[in-house]
Order: sequence, then structure tokens, then C-alpha cells
Amino acid sequence: MALSCGIVGLPMVGKTTFFNLLTNAGIETSTFYSGKTTTNINMATVPDERVEFLSRMFHPKKTTFAQIEVIDVPGLVRGSSEGKGTGNEFLAAVRDSDALVHIVRAFENKDVLHVDNSLDLMRDLETVNMELLFADLQLIETRLERINSGKKKKLENPLEETVLLKIRDVLENEQPVSTIKFSDEEREAIKHITFLTDKPMLIVVNLDEKQFTSGSYDQKEEIHTFGTEHNMIVLEICAQVEAEISQLEPEDKQLFMEDLGVKEPGIDRLAKAIYDLLGLISFLTAGEDEVRAWTIKKGLSAKKAAGKIHSDIERGFIRAEIVAFQDLKEAGSMAKAREHGSFRLEGKEYIVQDGDIINFRFNV
Repeated sequence: MALSCGIVGLPMVGKTTFFNLLTNAGIETSTFYSGKTTTNINMATVPDERVEFLSRMFHPKKTTFAQIEVIDVPGLVRGSSEGKGTGNEFLAAVRDSDALVHIVRAFENKDVLHVDNSLDLMRDLETVNMELLFADLQLIETRLERINSGKKKKLENPLEETVLLKIRDVLENEQPVSTIKFSDEEREAIKHITFLTDKPMLIVVNLDEKQFTSGSYDQKEEIHTFGTEHNMIVLEICAQVEAEISQLEPEDKQLFMEDLGVKEPGIDRLAKAIYDLLGLISFLTAGEDEVRAWTIKKGLSAKKAAGKIHSDIERGFIRAEIVAFQDLKEAGSMAKAREHGSFRLEGKEYIVQDGDIINFRFNV
């Protein structure tokens, strides 16, 4: 099953715009808060210079990039954790996401009203985070009630109640579940429960063109400090500029980006950051038929990775013939890479690395 990333934030911060830029979905956006409850889901391509390089080298019939599922979560308002506004849809969509991208609004635009009638990055960040935290507290209370509702405790695991009480203490101190260090036994005790504040998250500050060009905006230091303290990446992106870039032809795109002094579109940086946030890497296969990036979780063995292509390859796995992308790039061709001794044979327990170009040897 594909891992998914939910885009969260208050209404009118640019969530659907970012969703459209990532997925080319073309969903209608609005300049006023409509209280919409629709959750949009679509696939986003993860840009990969390695795939492009191999495609130029092999001229394949088909080139396939890695993809991730992106969820445009309905805008959250205060009280969402109690089901207010779009609350129930919001929480359901967040629960379905494996990681979260939190969009906060820095851009100034008098035609697009802010739900709180003023710009305050830290307040907005706090609003969303507190709703996720309240939802987790509610989940714990419900679970504890169920455990203690009869004469006999209904525990999935003997440690479960102890761990829930430990988590409750942390949440009541306004800290997310992600800050807790769990032992393997404790993790096992709560594996059937999904906590919203335990999901990996990154922050995107949506700038206007003036802020983007100057590199400065109110509360910049505070939001970066928050990111550092909570181990979250903070990306600064101007959705308006990204929308302009996405409409241009490749040559014009390059010139426009050079004028802006940027090496790659912010939306490409975001797609790659989401891929990383989900704990994903790509191994590559290359030939005249197809050049392809295959998505796997970090730490997967060669034999299991072979199963991503076909279960027969995993079943009949003999060896994986591997060359690191960087080695191939430096050699300039497969033949040269072989001459340089860059190819190696690995067994089934080998842990696949990001950018490994693999040819699986198998026998069924």
C-alpha cells in the first residue's frame, strides 16, 4: 500500500494550491473560507535527477519516476478536535496520513482574508498542533474508559494502560507523542493505536513574492527555532512563484529560476522532503525498455526489494548486481563502470542504499 502525506493547516493558507502544484490535480481554490469538507487525494511525482540522467543514457521506451500519495486535508479551525467546523473530516484525513506537511501563511494579501483576521505564524502553528494534541488526549480517555468499563480490564497488552497514562502526562504538558522515547515493549503495547502527534511532520512557510525575494518575513527566527527544537524541517516556498514556474516551458523555466537565484523549484524540494519524511528511498533499474525508480522503505534487504518488482524475483533470488549511481555517473557508461570495477554482487541480506542501480539475478 502506498504511503501518504497529508497537507494540513488553517483555511486560506494555500493548502490546495500546494496540493495542485504537487499533483497537477487542478482542484479549484477559493479566496474566501467556504468551510469545505472535501478531502482531495492524488499522486505526486518525486523529481529525480538520477532517473533523468539514466533516461538520457539509455533512451528507454518508458521512464517512470517514484510517486507518493498526497492528501489535501480540509482546513482546520479551533475546536476541530471536538468535531467543530470540518473537524471530523479533518481528523479522519489526518489519521489516514503517514506523515504531515503543515502549511503556515506568511504571505500578505488583502483579497485573501485570514480566518483570524491577522498574520501570526506561531499562533497558527500552535492552533493546528493543539487540535492534534487534543484529539490524541480524547483518544486516550476513550481507550482508558473502554479498558476499565467492565469488572475485568480489557487490555490488548498488559503494558497498555501504563503506557497510555505515560502518554497522557506528556500530552497534558502540551508536548507531542513524538517527543517520547518508548522501549520496544512499550511500542508493542500501543501498536494498535494511531496518535496524530506521533506522525512525522515538516513545516512549509508560504511566502509572498516580496518576502521570497528579500528572504525575510515576520517571525522567521521563531519558526526556525521551533523547527530545530521539534526536529522538523522548515521549507520556505512562495506558492505564487511556484505556480508561475509550473506554467513555463523548460527553457523559460530555467531562465526564470536563474533570475530568481534558485537552483530548483520549491515544489521539487518539497516532494523530495516528503519522500524522505516518509522514510522512503529509491533503487533504480535501467534498460532500453524502461528506466525506473522503485520506492522502498529505508533498511530493506535486497531480497525484499526484489519482491517490489515481482514476487517471482524475490522467490528465486540468487544475487543482486549493483552499481552506485554516483559511480556510474563518474564512469560515464555501464561498460566503463564495469572496467573500473564499480559493479559488485550482493546477497539477499544486503541493505539496499538510495540510488543503487540493481540488476537482480534469479531462477524460478
